[in-house]
Amino acid sequence: MSLPEIVSRERWRAARAELLRREEALTRARDALSAERRRLPMVEVDPEYVFEGGDGKATLLDLFDGRPQLVVHHFMFAPEWEAGCPCCAAFLDQVGHLAHLRARGTAFAVVSRAPFTRILPFKARMGWTLPWYSSCHTGFDHDFDHDFNRDFEATIVVDDEPVERPGLSCFLREHDRVFHTYSVYDRGLDGLGPATSLLDLTALGRLPEGSERVRYHDEYED
Repeated sequence: MSLPEIVSRERWRAARAELLRREEALTRARDALSAERRRLPMVEVDPEYVFEGGDGKATLLDLFDGRPQLVVHHFMFAPEWEAGCPCCAAFLDQVGHLAHLRARGTAFAVVSRAPFTRILPFKARMGWTLPWYSSCHTGFDHDFDHDFNRDFEATIVVDDEPVERPGLSCFLREHDRVFHTYSVYDRGLDGLGPATSLLDLTALGRLPEGSERVRYHDEYED
């Protein structure tokens, strides 16, 4: 592996200024893409999925926890596995304090195909406190393309059979009606994790500017 060229401070500043112009262009393009994403149509979710979590049974509507938006992390954890996917675990480690999402009307939940009895000890081992649910008795993962179908390539293959892949799905609710607005998988998760990056995937985005200033996570009102 070759190291970067050694130059004077003046040459470094000139090169940095040129790169900064390209970075600013990328930021503007990303903002425009996020705006276009918010204009995507949405699909009403008709099935009433019932998950299993720490407080027992929960529907998809319950996962919103009373908020207008929901981001679900499709965590790869097959029913027969003893532990979850290391790459999914690394992603989840990068998700910050959920107070910053919740203050902007967005709930976050993790869903896996493994039974909750396997999820619970692994969650404790990782030291995570965020909400995690089992979808093992539902068609949730298949319906939202988390597992393999003919349109996509699976990330995990067992005995030459495609199994599943990591992803995020975003939902919006209007009263008791739930809508699917967006999903992203595999390399599309690169660079995601912080609250702002997750909000940029949702239909409402970061919500109106100034609606809630950034605070210490223990200063938000629930």
